[in-house]
Amino acid sequence: MLKFQTVERDSFFSRLDFRPKLYMVAILTIVTFAWESPLLQFGMAATITLACLAVGVKWGYIRTILLVMTPFYLLLVLTHAFFNRDQVMALQGYSSAEQLQKIYTFPESWPVIGGGYATWDGLSYGLNVMFKALTLTLVVPLAVFTTEVNNMIVGLVRARIPYKIAFIFSSTLRFFPLLFEEFASIIEAQRLRGLSLEKMGPIQRVRVYAKVAVPLILGAMVKSQQLEVVLQSKAFSGSPDRTYLHESTLKSADYALIAFFTLFLILAIYLMIVYKIGNFGGPI
Repeated sequence: MLKFQTVERDSFFSRLDFRPKLYMVAILTIVTFAWESPLLQFGMAATITLACLAVGVKWGYIRTILLVMTPFYLLLVLTHAFFNRDQVMALQGYSSAEQLQKIYTFPESWPVIGGGYATWDGLSYGLNVMFKALTLTLVVPLAVFTTEVNNMIVGLVRARIPYKIAFIFSSTLRFFPLLFEEFASIIEAQRLRGLSLEKMGPIQRVRVYAKVAVPLILGAMVKSQQLEVVLQSKAFSGSPDRTYLHESTLKSADYALIAFFTLFLILAIYLMIVYKIGNFGGPI
């Protein structure tokens, strides 16, 4: 089940301040969007996946991400392979569609799709987009799951992010476990009434989950109203001028991480501009 979870393993990364982790996410996001090479994107996605496992993000969570997103990834790859021609032609510097390397062409006699074809160039760009999406999906848990919510709030405030935004972000993270617990309670109540999800097909399960969504949304609205009443009763103003139980101080390891990703960004930009490394159709 997808939900917010703090890693159980104590590691070098979990002891870092949240601000360098935010900086890391920003740099990796910029480089991921800039790179168009499927090989480098694959290396980035594999590195982020291994890093998540190393710091304690559970394999079950990553596997669930992959299973849920697999249809979307396949759709991305097939769409680019069959239809993305103008963009790959512009990136490759082709002047004609005849220069594209074809993989498969549908027979002309087939209705609607007859004569359509997939290209290696489009497939390559589709893989680039797929690995790009996977990297952006996993880089957030790498930073968020290795930080306690309280330390996260202090880090966001110290990073000059408005306290109200930091509070909303932290409240959302705390709200997810409650929603999933309520979802599990509703499903368990249905099981006690004789509901057997194991014997149902995919379509029947979707119908059951759709019916569960109504009480789940209503329960979430009730909890949000209760939270609003509590905040009003405590005269919540959203001012950052307050005391904090947890301190947020940058140590040598935090500065080292910031320096590393700064150099990584500079190197990535330099290699793209000078040697075309990272460009679509480049040397790597």
